[in-house]
Amino acid sequence: MGLFERYLSFWVTLCLFIGISLGAISPETFQAVASIKYANVNLVVAVLIWVMIYPMMIQVDFFSIKDVGKRPKGLLLTLSINWLVKPFTMAALGWFFFRIVFADFVDPQTATEFIAGMILLGVAPCTAMVFVWSHLTKGDANYTLVQVSVNDLIMIFAFAPIAGFLLGVTDITVPWDTLLLSVLLYVVIPLTAGIITRYLLDTPTNHARLNHFVHKLKPLSIVGLLATVVILFGLQAGAILAQPMAIAFIAIPLLIQTYGIFAVSYGAAKALNLPHNIAAPACMIGTSNFFELAVAAAISLFGLQSGAALATVVGVLVEVPVMLTLVAFANRTRHWFDKKCVDSTFSDRSVQKKLI
Repeated sequence: MGLFERYLSFWVTLCLFIGISLGAISPETFQAVASIKYANVNLVVAVLIWVMIYPMMIQVDFFSIKDVGKRPKGLLLTLSINWLVKPFTMAALGWFFFRIVFADFVDPQTATEFIAGMILLGVAPCTAMVFVWSHLTKGDANYTLVQVSVNDLIMIFAFAPIAGFLLGVTDITVPWDTLLLSVLLYVVIPLTAGIITRYLLDTPTNHARLNHFVHKLKPLSIVGLLATVVILFGLQAGAILAQPMAIAFIAIPLLIQTYGIFAVSYGAAKALNLPHNIAAPACMIGTSNFFELAVAAAISLFGLQSGAALATVVGVLVEVPVMLTLVAFANRTRHWFDKKCVDSTFSDRSVQKKLI
């Protein structure tokens, strides 16, 4: 591992403080960055995430994806956590903390909006950053792609009904432009670019050119992650500094939800005897959130300055540092999973070992 990868948590923490500082010193710069968006998707952040994802998409062996169906347990685990557990635990935690624990510190209307924002986060499983977490845990790139794709397909049909049920309303308007643009930017385009790159550089008998290219891209991928952290925290510097207690109140149940969902899914993966390269990404998908969709839905339902919008933004701020701690934990506990279970069905191992 290189210097940046070995001390990634330190660099992310440093970029967190740099982002807040720059956002406080020059808010107009970040306001200009925030204005570069379409369908509530910030295009600057989208480009940086694309830079992170593209090297990982090169690892996808498109022709071996069909073999994922031979081991459905990892996919079933992801779907169960995302759609049968996570939305409801998020709603329960939001209600418990803002109706009971923090009831004396937050007025009822604001509490309702905070809970709504948390629910919207819980109903939106991650699309983009999962590829980063999968890569950092040496996950099976092909299997991760299928898990994300199936989740996105289900989200098209399940987001509005589940969110409407938990919010107690029936007129949920799904921000289709945000959902579809995000899938296009974070899955379709980088996957297509990765397949083309692999086709042009790789041969069955010689992987040297492809390996060399991926190796050259690795530093760019890390820079993309760090730049994304700076921008996200810079964009929200004003809210963080103006409402530190509100941020803390929202962050506490979100942290419990994130670590709790990971613990449940990781334990289930171990019980199901999943290989680590499938178990780790499956748990990351179940744990992280599709924050662009949640933010867009919160703004459309409750307004830009609402507590719901703030809660979804706090979800963005919490996710990257927390997910890095879970990546580190997953990597340190690789030995918990039976090495004999590591499945070569889904990957060309001779290529994957060199690429990762």
